Amino acid sequence: MGTDKKLALIVSDSAKAQEGAEALRKAHDWVKPVDADVFVVLGGDGFLLHVLHEMLDKGRLRPCYGVNLGTVGFLMNRNGTKRTIAERIGRAREIAVRPLEMRAITQDEQEFSYYAINEVSLLRETRQTAKLEVKINGKVRMAELAGDGVLVSTPAGSTAYNLSANGPILPLGCNMLALTPISPFRPRRWRGAILPDSAEVEFRVREPAKRPVSAVADQKEVRDVRDIRICTAHDKELTLLFDPGASLEERIFAEQFQA
Repeated sequence: MGTDKKLALIVSDSAKAQEGAEALRKAHDWVKPVDADVFVVLGGDGFLLHVLHEMLDKGRLRPCYGVNLGTVGFLMNRNGTKRTIAERIGRAREIAVRPLEMRAITQDEQEFSYYAINEVSLLRETRQTAKLEVKINGKVRMAELAGDGVLVSTPAGSTAYNLSANGPILPLGCNMLALTPISPFRPRRWRGAILPDSAEVEFRVREPAKRPVSAVADQKEVRDVRDIRICTAHDKELTLLFDPGASLEERIFAEQFQA
Protein backbone atom coordinates (compact mmCIF):
# COMPACT_ATOMS: atom_id res chain seq x y z
CA MET A 1 0.00 0.00 0.00
CA GLY A 2 1.36 3.43 -0.94
CA THR A 3 2.53 6.05 1.55
CA ASP A 4 0.40 8.81 0.01
CA LYS A 5 -2.86 7.58 1.48
CA LYS A 6 -5.04 9.99 3.45
CA LEU A 7 -5.28 8.74 7.04
CA ALA A 8 -7.94 9.26 9.71
CA LEU A 9 -7.18 8.62 13.38
CA ILE A 10 -9.90 6.87 15.40
CA VAL A 11 -9.19 6.49 19.12
CA SER A 12 -10.88 4.45 21.84
CA ASP A 13 -12.23 6.28 24.90
CA SER A 14 -9.91 4.30 27.18
CA ALA A 15 -7.30 6.30 29.12
CA LYS A 16 -4.48 4.19 27.67
CA ALA A 17 -5.57 4.83 24.08
CA GLN A 18 -6.16 8.54 24.66
CA GLU A 19 -2.72 8.92 26.21
CA GLY A 20 -1.05 7.02 23.37
CA ALA A 21 -2.82 9.15 20.77
CA GLU A 22 -1.24 12.41 21.91
CA ALA A 23 2.14 11.83 20.24
CA LEU A 24 0.55 10.28 17.16
CA ARG A 25 -1.73 13.27 16.58
CA LYS A 26 1.35 15.48 16.17
CA ALA A 27 3.23 13.04 13.96
CA HIS A 28 0.94 13.12 10.92
CA ASP A 29 -1.49 15.36 9.04
CA TRP A 30 -4.76 13.59 9.68
CA VAL A 31 -8.00 14.00 7.75
CA LYS A 32 -11.63 13.51 8.77
CA PRO A 33 -12.91 9.90 8.52
CA VAL A 34 -15.23 10.80 5.64
CA ASP A 35 -12.19 11.93 3.57
CA ALA A 36 -9.83 9.09 4.54
CA ASP A 37 -8.42 6.24 2.48
CA VAL A 38 -7.36 4.33 5.63
CA PHE A 39 -8.50 4.33 9.25
CA VAL A 40 -5.81 4.10 11.94
CA VAL A 41 -7.57 2.62 14.96
CA LEU A 42 -6.06 2.97 18.46
CA GLY A 43 -7.37 0.68 21.18
CA GLY A 44 -8.01 -3.03 21.59
CA ASP A 45 -9.66 -5.79 19.60
CA GLY A 46 -13.11 -4.90 20.90
CA PHE A 47 -12.81 -1.29 19.75
CA LEU A 48 -11.56 -2.33 16.31
CA LEU A 49 -14.56 -4.66 15.96
CA HIS A 50 -16.79 -1.73 16.95
CA VAL A 51 -15.26 0.43 14.19
CA LEU A 52 -15.63 -2.37 11.62
CA HIS A 53 -19.29 -2.85 12.56
CA GLU A 54 -19.94 0.87 12.23
CA MET A 55 -18.50 0.75 8.70
CA LEU A 56 -20.71 -2.22 7.82
CA ASP A 57 -23.80 -0.48 9.20
CA LYS A 58 -23.06 2.74 7.30
CA GLY A 59 -21.93 1.01 4.10
CA ARG A 60 -18.62 2.94 3.93
CA LEU A 61 -15.79 0.40 4.03
CA ARG A 62 -12.16 1.49 4.53
CA PRO A 63 -8.97 -0.51 5.22
CA CYS A 64 -8.15 -0.45 8.93
CA TYR A 65 -4.70 -0.44 10.54
CA GLY A 66 -5.07 -1.22 14.23
CA VAL A 67 -2.53 -0.14 16.87
CA ASN A 68 -2.73 -2.11 20.09
CA LEU A 69 -3.43 0.06 23.11
CA GLY A 70 -5.75 -2.50 24.66
CA THR A 71 -5.23 -5.94 26.20
CA VAL A 72 -4.84 -8.88 23.81
CA GLY A 73 -4.49 -7.11 20.48
CA PHE A 74 -4.94 -10.20 18.32
CA LEU A 75 -6.29 -8.06 15.48
CA MET A 76 -3.89 -5.18 16.06
CA ASN A 77 -0.32 -4.13 15.33
CA ARG A 78 2.12 -3.44 18.15
CA ASN A 79 2.48 0.09 19.39
CA GLY A 80 5.74 2.00 18.95
CA THR A 81 8.37 1.52 16.23
CA LYS A 82 11.01 3.76 14.66
CA ARG A 83 8.99 4.08 11.45
CA THR A 84 6.36 6.76 10.96
CA ILE A 85 2.74 5.72 10.80
CA ALA A 86 2.68 6.53 7.07
CA GLU A 87 5.71 4.30 6.49
CA ARG A 88 4.16 1.45 8.45
CA ILE A 89 0.95 1.64 6.46
CA GLY A 90 2.91 1.88 3.22
CA ARG A 91 4.62 -1.44 4.06
CA ALA A 92 1.53 -3.13 5.52
CA ARG A 93 0.06 -6.33 4.18
CA GLU A 94 -3.65 -6.43 3.34
CA ILE A 95 -5.79 -9.22 4.79
CA ALA A 96 -9.37 -9.72 3.56
CA VAL A 97 -12.03 -10.62 6.11
CA ARG A 98 -15.54 -11.62 5.02
CA PRO A 99 -18.25 -11.14 7.66
CA LEU A 100 -21.33 -13.26 8.20
CA GLU A 101 -24.84 -11.91 7.74
CA MET A 102 -27.41 -13.12 10.26
CA ARG A 103 -31.14 -12.81 9.72
CA ALA A 104 -33.23 -13.75 12.73
CA ILE A 105 -37.00 -13.99 13.17
CA THR A 106 -38.36 -13.87 16.70
CA GLN A 107 -41.31 -15.70 18.20
CA ASP A 108 -43.46 -12.57 17.70
CA GLU A 109 -42.49 -12.33 13.99
CA GLN A 110 -39.99 -9.47 14.28
CA GLU A 111 -37.07 -9.70 11.84
CA PHE A 112 -33.52 -8.52 12.53
CA SER A 113 -30.40 -8.46 10.35
CA TYR A 114 -26.86 -8.05 11.71
CA TYR A 115 -23.28 -8.72 10.58
CA ALA A 116 -20.71 -10.77 12.48
CA ILE A 117 -16.95 -10.60 11.91
CA ASN A 118 -16.11 -13.35 14.41
CA GLU A 119 -19.16 -15.57 14.84
CA VAL A 120 -22.90 -15.95 15.17
CA SER A 121 -23.84 -17.93 18.26
CA LEU A 122 -27.16 -19.37 19.41
CA LEU A 123 -27.46 -19.69 23.19
CA ARG A 124 -30.11 -21.08 25.54
CA GLU A 125 -31.72 -18.35 27.65
CA THR A 126 -32.85 -20.46 30.61
CA ARG A 127 -31.96 -23.68 32.43
CA GLN A 128 -33.83 -25.59 29.70
CA THR A 129 -31.61 -27.22 27.08
CA ALA A 130 -31.84 -25.63 23.64
CA LYS A 131 -33.15 -27.87 20.87
CA LEU A 132 -32.31 -26.86 17.32
CA GLU A 133 -32.97 -28.19 13.84
CA VAL A 134 -29.90 -27.69 11.62
CA LYS A 135 -30.36 -27.12 7.90
CA ILE A 136 -27.55 -26.59 5.32
CA ASN A 137 -28.39 -25.26 1.86
CA GLY A 138 -32.05 -26.06 2.36
CA LYS A 139 -31.52 -29.66 3.49
CA VAL A 140 -32.05 -30.82 7.07
CA ARG A 141 -28.74 -32.27 8.27
CA MET A 142 -29.69 -32.70 11.91
CA ALA A 143 -33.29 -32.95 13.07
CA GLU A 144 -32.40 -32.11 16.66
CA LEU A 145 -29.25 -30.76 18.27
CA ALA A 146 -29.70 -30.51 22.04
CA GLY A 147 -27.26 -28.57 24.23
CA ASP A 148 -26.30 -25.09 25.36
CA GLY A 149 -26.27 -23.88 21.75
CA VAL A 150 -24.24 -23.74 18.56
CA LEU A 151 -22.11 -21.23 16.67
CA VAL A 152 -20.99 -20.48 13.13
CA SER A 153 -17.51 -18.94 12.92
CA THR A 154 -15.46 -17.20 10.25
CA PRO A 155 -11.73 -18.00 9.91
CA ALA A 156 -10.92 -14.65 11.56
CA GLY A 157 -13.10 -15.59 14.53
CA SER A 158 -12.10 -19.24 14.73
CA THR A 159 -9.50 -18.57 17.47
CA ALA A 160 -12.06 -16.76 19.68
CA TYR A 161 -15.30 -18.26 21.08
CA ASN A 162 -15.14 -21.07 18.52
CA LEU A 163 -11.78 -22.29 19.86
CA SER A 164 -13.03 -22.09 23.45
CA ALA A 165 -15.94 -24.35 22.41
CA ASN A 166 -13.40 -26.88 21.01
CA GLY A 167 -14.02 -25.83 17.42
CA PRO A 168 -11.34 -26.01 14.70
CA ILE A 169 -8.91 -23.20 13.88
CA LEU A 170 -9.44 -22.15 10.26
CA PRO A 171 -6.64 -20.58 8.19
CA LEU A 172 -7.44 -17.27 6.52
CA GLY A 173 -8.22 -17.68 2.85
CA CYS A 174 -9.55 -21.21 3.27
CA ASN A 175 -13.09 -20.10 2.27
CA MET A 176 -14.57 -22.24 5.01
CA LEU A 177 -16.79 -21.80 8.08
CA ALA A 178 -16.79 -23.70 11.38
CA LEU A 179 -20.11 -25.05 12.67
CA THR A 180 -19.44 -25.85 16.34
CA PRO A 181 -21.81 -27.13 19.05
CA ILE A 182 -21.69 -25.57 22.52
CA SER A 183 -21.79 -28.21 25.27
CA PRO A 184 -23.83 -30.69 23.19
CA PHE A 185 -26.03 -33.19 25.05
CA ARG A 186 -27.43 -35.01 22.01
CA PRO A 187 -25.82 -36.14 19.78
CA ARG A 188 -23.17 -36.23 22.52
CA ARG A 189 -20.22 -37.14 20.30
CA TRP A 190 -20.91 -34.72 17.46
CA ARG A 191 -17.95 -32.36 17.17
CA GLY A 192 -19.37 -30.04 14.54
CA ALA A 193 -18.61 -29.55 10.86
CA ILE A 194 -16.48 -27.51 8.48
CA LEU A 195 -18.51 -25.92 5.70
CA PRO A 196 -17.68 -23.97 2.53
CA ASP A 197 -18.33 -20.27 3.00
CA SER A 198 -20.83 -20.47 0.14
CA ALA A 199 -23.12 -22.51 2.41
CA GLU A 200 -26.35 -21.11 3.82
CA VAL A 201 -26.88 -22.30 7.39
CA GLU A 202 -30.35 -22.26 8.95
CA PHE A 203 -31.52 -23.08 12.45
CA ARG A 204 -35.07 -23.61 13.66
CA VAL A 205 -35.67 -23.50 17.40
CA ARG A 206 -37.76 -26.44 18.58
CA GLU A 207 -40.21 -25.68 21.38
CA PRO A 208 -39.22 -21.97 21.39
CA ALA A 209 -41.68 -20.96 24.12
CA LYS A 210 -40.47 -23.65 26.50
CA ARG A 211 -36.80 -23.51 25.44
CA PRO A 212 -36.07 -19.88 24.46
CA VAL A 213 -32.88 -19.15 22.51
CA SER A 214 -31.00 -15.93 21.77
CA ALA A 215 -28.93 -15.27 18.65
CA VAL A 216 -25.77 -13.15 18.96
CA ALA A 217 -23.88 -11.67 15.99
CA ASP A 218 -20.60 -10.63 17.66
CA GLN A 219 -21.95 -8.17 20.28
CA LYS A 220 -25.49 -7.73 18.91
CA GLU A 221 -28.11 -9.96 20.52
CA VAL A 222 -31.64 -10.91 19.47
CA ARG A 223 -33.64 -12.72 22.15
CA ASP A 224 -36.45 -15.26 21.80
CA VAL A 225 -35.56 -16.21 18.24
CA ARG A 226 -37.44 -18.82 16.21
CA ASP A 227 -35.66 -19.02 12.86
CA ILE A 228 -32.10 -17.97 11.98
CA ARG A 229 -30.37 -17.85 8.61
CA ILE A 230 -26.61 -17.28 8.31
CA CYS A 231 -24.53 -16.77 5.17
CA THR A 232 -21.25 -15.11 4.20
CA ALA A 233 -21.62 -11.49 3.08
CA HIS A 234 -19.21 -11.67 0.14
CA ASP A 235 -20.17 -8.12 -0.94
CA LYS A 236 -19.08 -6.67 2.45
CA GLU A 237 -15.43 -7.73 2.42
CA LEU A 238 -13.34 -5.88 5.00
CA THR A 239 -9.62 -5.13 4.81
CA LEU A 240 -7.25 -5.25 7.79
CA LEU A 241 -3.64 -4.03 7.51
CA PHE A 242 -0.73 -5.70 9.32
CA ASP A 243 2.98 -5.07 9.62
CA PRO A 244 5.15 -7.51 7.59
CA GLY A 245 5.74 -10.75 9.46
CA ALA A 246 2.97 -10.08 11.97
CA SER A 247 -0.18 -10.63 9.94
CA LEU A 248 -3.42 -12.10 11.23
CA GLU A 249 -2.76 -15.11 9.01
CA GLU A 250 0.55 -15.77 10.82
CA ARG A 251 -1.10 -15.34 14.23
CA ILE A 252 -3.84 -17.83 13.41
CA PHE A 253 -1.22 -20.27 12.15
CA ALA A 254 0.90 -19.85 15.30
CA GLU A 255 -2.15 -20.32 17.56
CA GLN A 256 -2.34 -23.95 16.45
CA PHE A 257 1.01 -24.67 18.12
CA GLN A 258 0.31 -23.01 21.46
CA ALA A 259 0.56 -25.34 24.45
